[in-house]
Amino acid sequence: MSLIKAENLNKTFRIYSRDEGIRGYLKSLVSREYEEVHAVEDLNLEIEEGEMIGYIGSNGAGKSTTVKMLTGILEPSSGTVEVDGLDPHSQRKKNAMHIGVVFGQKSQLWWDLPVRESFKLLKEIYEVSDEEYQNRIDEYDEVLQLSDFWDQPVRKLSLGQKMRCELAAAFLHQPKIVYLDEPTIGLDVAVKERIRDFIKRMNREKNITVMLTTHDIGDIEDLCDRIVVLDEGRKIYDGELSSLVDRFTSRRMILDVRDEEGFDIQVEGVKGYESNDGRIEVTFDRDVVSASDLMRHLLDEYEVLDFELKEPDIEAVVKKIYNQGIDGE
Repeated sequence: MSLIKAENLNKTFRIYSRDEGIRGYLKSLVSREYEEVHAVEDLNLEIEEGEMIGYIGSNGAGKSTTVKMLTGILEPSSGTVEVDGLDPHSQRKKNAMHIGVVFGQKSQLWWDLPVRESFKLLKEIYEVSDEEYQNRIDEYDEVLQLSDFWDQPVRKLSLGQKMRCELAAAFLHQPKIVYLDEPTIGLDVAVKERIRDFIKRMNREKNITVMLTTHDIGDIEDLCDRIVVLDEGRKIYDGELSSLVDRFTSRRMILDVRDEEGFDIQVEGVKGYESNDGRIEVTFDRDVVSASDLMRHLLDEYEVLDFELKEPDIEAVVKKIYNQGIDGE
């Protein structure tokens, strides 16, 4: 049984609209016009226990709306959704005991309290025993270094310090699933690495399922093997990150050869080549010809002085999907 299961899930908002100026204001007093915005449309999604998936899409694609339905904050307009066998909205309190959430722009900590006191409150809310609480705080401190600002009020924390606390708070009761909505937004490289290491550790060692929405390519590449792509509320891709990259880009081999003028390769799977600044760039389909077979052929035919294998640019792939859609149109 899937930990999360959504079938034909929809969320529609009615947005009030009116004409400009005083005429539009007066008209709205008599009758109001609304338009429907489909934030999520016919979403079918299954997530197994222990998975770590990236949930990506451009702004307004429906990512945060989906997370809010899974956490019970929003009620679906139609369709069904279950999280660990519970209806997130009608059984919101029970659902909350088994999930953790980090929203990049919202806090679950108490603004004026020291970090220590916020965590003690969360300990009581989630009914964590004294022994488990201390063990987890010590464990989290190893990676996130919470003790550096343990006694400071939350309002005095830097953005990076605050996000490390938010992350530890989301995992404090060791929930079955944690939703991370833009957890590394605005953070420097060092803090991002620390946060990613912590997420990987919790997923690997505690088998905690993680659903990550992000625009950060580093997060996707470092954490997620499976990704789901949304476009205007609809799921347009659900599968391995590597398969999506292969679909949009080709592998490239960069060569230095002795006789550049005499280079002319005719091998099945090679899509083409071009010379640039004295180096030859060969584009090939790895499903047809492997890099080792291609290299073997090149070494037999040409005097290769140096070479490198260039992997596809994941950021370019994601940008292309955002700008042109999954079919590149």
